Amino acid sequence: MQHKYPNLCKPITLGRVTFRNRMFAAPMGGTDITADCCVGPRTPGFYEMRAKGGAAAVTASELVVHPATDASHMFHLDLKTPGCLASWTFLADAVRRHGAIPSVELSHSGQYAGTYLVDKDKKKGLSQFGPSDWTRPDGIPVKALTKEQIADIVKAYGETAGLAKRAGFEMVMVHAGHGWLINQFLSPAFNHRTDEYGGDFENRIRLAREILTSVREAVGPGFPIELRMSGSELFDGGYDLEGGIQIAQALEDLVDLIHVSAGSYQFGFFDTHLPMFAEHGRNVYLAAEIKKHVKKPVATVGALNDPAQMEEIIASGKADVVEMARALLADPNLPNKIAAGREDEIVRCLRCFTCMAERPTTGTRRCTVNPIIGREIEGMEVEPAPKSKKVVVAGGGVGGMKAAITAAQRGHKVVLFEKSDKLGGILKSEQAIPFKYEMYQLSLTYARMLEVEGVDVRLNTPATPDAIEAEKPDALILAVGSKPIVPPLPGLDGDNVVVVNDYYLEKGKVKDTVVVLGGGLAGCECAVHLGMEGKKVHLVEMRDSLAVDCNIRHRPILMKQVEQYTETHLCYQGLRVAPEGLYCKDADGKEVLVPGETIVCAVGQRANRDDVDALRACAPFVREIGDCVRPSNITNAVYQAYHAALDI
Repeated sequence: MQHKYPNLCKPITLGRVTFRNRMFAAPMGGTDITADCCVGPRTPGFYEMRAKGGAAAVTASELVVHPATDASHMFHLDLKTPGCLASWTFLADAVRRHGAIPSVELSHSGQYAGTYLVDKDKKKGLSQFGPSDWTRPDGIPVKALTKEQIADIVKAYGETAGLAKRAGFEMVMVHAGHGWLINQFLSPAFNHRTDEYGGDFENRIRLAREILTSVREAVGPGFPIELRMSGSELFDGGYDLEGGIQIAQALEDLVDLIHVSAGSYQFGFFDTHLPMFAEHGRNVYLAAEIKKHVKKPVATVGALNDPAQMEEIIASGKADVVEMARALLADPNLPNKIAAGREDEIVRCLRCFTCMAERPTTGTRRCTVNPIIGREIEGMEVEPAPKSKKVVVAGGGVGGMKAAITAAQRGHKVVLFEKSDKLGGILKSEQAIPFKYEMYQLSLTYARMLEVEGVDVRLNTPATPDAIEAEKPDALILAVGSKPIVPPLPGLDGDNVVVVNDYYLEKGKVKDTVVVLGGGLAGCECAVHLGMEGKKVHLVEMRDSLAVDCNIRHRPILMKQVEQYTETHLCYQGLRVAPEGLYCKDADGKEVLVPGETIVCAVGQRANRDDVDALRACAPFVREIGDCVRPSNITNAVYQAYHAALDI
């Protein structure tokens, strides 16, 4: 078979281990950690799914090597805790049996111990250790490690690597980037020691060399060691790309793969974990430049999910391996789809940060577009139904499409009614906002999957009781969505007003000065987009804060964009629309004008409950999903849709 993306599909040998392709699953922390920091029962499936999906290597994260100085509630591996080694063995088995190479990330948080604790107050009670005494910007004090502690940490890296090999892992990754302990010693911003571990470069590199030497002695020759490093710290005072090159050159004799990431946790989280506002592969240049100066293979990472882009990275010599984390949560089968030439069926990561927000919020994992993530133990495959049934899905938005696809995969005969001339529902409105285009692209992917699964899609067909009953369905899934709320303000029906859902249809109506009425997630993102286009944007919100419906990872970067591109007016209540703008009542009860030639109405959505009430008696089995239950988000719509289809 001739691969469309031959370089991505080409094997690579590191040490004495051959990997089946150039697509690796980058580290992402597991879904459940036991109270004694062992691998929980749900975690092996979390990694196994990416192995089944075709990734060449799957790296479990993060394994803390020295709990005495890193009291984070993350994975441990020791022989003292009953069942701990066994739990890691089951994890390695789960990856290896699908032909992928199991790897594990050896880590020490250093001065950022406790970062992922759900109980944030507990973090303040931990002892954070680093290269030097100082107080973090968030007020947490850091203690300098003693030389005795350093020696014990170095020893622990080797011991843990040896145990990982014993458990069945065939590669280890040493985490020396992102502001974690090894990076803290490498960084001139953090390392102010005056002994042999601080000062000039030779001293700052010493800990990394000692750790890698300890690991090599434990795992032996030919066992691949991957070094994860920041190609540049990307903040004032940290090392730059030239420093990254120097680090890679100084360590390459001890490793088999140099994994070049970017940034530092507290000063550049969104340099490491690129948000939807950043271009895909923004950090590839770091790997490409470092590759010119080293002899060992180089991996690159950072918002990569497009097969053509990744193929070009390998083909042009920018890197030897591409690594993906969030992309393989969204679609674990991405590598298999690339190998089979089915790239039009790839479900793209939305970079919405749901996966990363869930960890510090609930201690679990969740993905907006993959309802199985974190719940793999409940079943990784859509199982055939015992009996094929007739299923009608009312509504062709994201929830309706996901329900129809899943029901068809189970062997049911599915008819989908959509009243408009296009599928996608509210996702159609995202096509006009470049940084949200992948949400619109999701609707195109789902439309393709409907075709592949043989769903009978009927556009321009309202889901009326007569139309549904004529199909004599065994089951009905109601995904009739919501409609935008348009408050009864004088003038809000004027020609200078655009409802945010219709922006993609009426983009030409929007003038150079705009007032966005509504500071929820949709309003904020639309306002940012308009500001990026060079318009003068005023954002009006009646509450005292913006985007309260936004997750804790996406919201900080969104607020930075709002600050950059808009002028915000909080505690402003809209009164009436006029040609010169929006008249509001401020927090003091005074009437004020917010000037703008165009008003964009983005005050929220209201569930289509009347449609639900009209259709709920049209089949023996009826399930309501998505916005018609309560306006929410893509995550809930997809999750509810998937499980509604499983229940039939």
